Amino acid sequence: MQHDQILLHPDRLLPGDPAQRDIARQLYRHVVDAPLVCPHGHCEASWFATDAPFANATDLLITPDHYLLRMLVSQGVSYDDLGVPRADGSRSAADPRDVWRLFARHYHLFRGTPSRIWMDHAFHEILEVPEALTADTADAAYDHINAKLAEPGFRPRALFDRFKIEVLATTDGATDDLAHHQALKDEGFKGIIPTFRPDAVTNPLRPDFTTSMARLAEQTGENVATWPGYLDALRARRAAFIALGATATDHGVLYATTADLPAAQCQSLLDAAMVGTLGADDAALFEAQMLFEMARMSVDDGLVMQIHAGSRRNYASRILDTYGRDKGFDIPRPTEWLEALHPLLDRFGFEPNFALILYTLDETTYSRELAPLAGAFPSVTLGAPWWFFDAPDGMRRYRSIVTETAGFYNTAGFVDDTRAFLSIPARHDLFRRVEAGNLARLVAEHVLRFDEALEVIEALTVGLPRRAYRLPDPKA
Repeated sequence: MQHDQILLHPDRLLPGDPAQRDIARQLYRHVVDAPLVCPHGHCEASWFATDAPFANATDLLITPDHYLLRMLVSQGVSYDDLGVPRADGSRSAADPRDVWRLFARHYHLFRGTPSRIWMDHAFHEILEVPEALTADTADAAYDHINAKLAEPGFRPRALFDRFKIEVLATTDGATDDLAHHQALKDEGFKGIIPTFRPDAVTNPLRPDFTTSMARLAEQTGENVATWPGYLDALRARRAAFIALGATATDHGVLYATTADLPAAQCQSLLDAAMVGTLGADDAALFEAQMLFEMARMSVDDGLVMQIHAGSRRNYASRILDTYGRDKGFDIPRPTEWLEALHPLLDRFGFEPNFALILYTLDETTYSRELAPLAGAFPSVTLGAPWWFFDAPDGMRRYRSIVTETAGFYNTAGFVDDTRAFLSIPARHDLFRRVEAGNLARLVAEHVLRFDEALEVIEALTVGLPRRAYRLPDPKA
């Protein structure tokens, strides 16, 4: 077989230098069959609670994947032609097969992107599609994938086992009923846990803030219009998540600003938030106070606190109004961490029960702020390259600029952070290959011994995410 005919080259993403590539192969083989630890992501618990077959190739692989949508839209493809549901619940009459054909005609757009790597892995390693996807092979691939999805071995639970997933954390709103998580627990199905994400009740500028607060009051019986009642309601919901296995919270914020305000000022901000009169500056102050309060609660209940900062979400108002949130128009922006986190870390940074994982979309802060913070505070761990930087070169840049300050063991390993279920093995495989290459260079340059590199890649793959997210080691 000619080199350019190999659909998935066994040495993909490994170093081009022959000596380093040989070392990287050995390191990669050491972890290739390790379980997948997935402590942060956006899959749905309902998939596993119902175990219903996935509908078709389009609805599984294309429609929910904002990485794919944004690239296609950038080249003039419309959301309606892609069958994306509208915010009002309606949907274009686009046939899933036609959407698939459209995607296949544009598949060349993804050359050089991680999406291409993930999709090819899903096509050929998981779904066993025998040919590269092109306009000419689109129908055959679509029929092949749909036939696979109809088999018992391609239902969600079977794939969960096949992928060797040790734990898969979903991301759930503070007022979600968690019924599917409860059903899984009642059945004794292990490995799916929720994550507490309270953005809808901590960001007063969200359009669903008022309805979410009403739901919070209804669920907990607390008077959320009073500052103590509001905080007690959040504590109650955190406890409900913990009862279903949650080990972490997640906070998606534009700024990482934190604040420690007097109770009277907090009540004043809450009063204005409840009637919708908070201006942008006061809304940001309210959210800053709530990050501080979430940290205080984590000290008490032990939930690991994640902060994902720096995404200007739903940037295109036209797309937001027509199709709703999370449709590919979230854009990175500069983020300041040092002064922003000072109130929080000054108060809780040395608390033994506090754990904070930081994720950024501003790479300039890795070496200047985040690695030094993680390399000093015992409570702080640096999260994996996130979102736009969850890519081979993004991972290489990350490792080259954070290790000298934070080392390997103040980082959280890898998280796949996806709702594209079939891409999860591909994302972990990409990470393992890239880290094998990073470590191979250090071994070749005699910075690390080979036995040390073996220990590091095992830690990055399973040990560090378990530790960072306080997940049990199943062998312990």
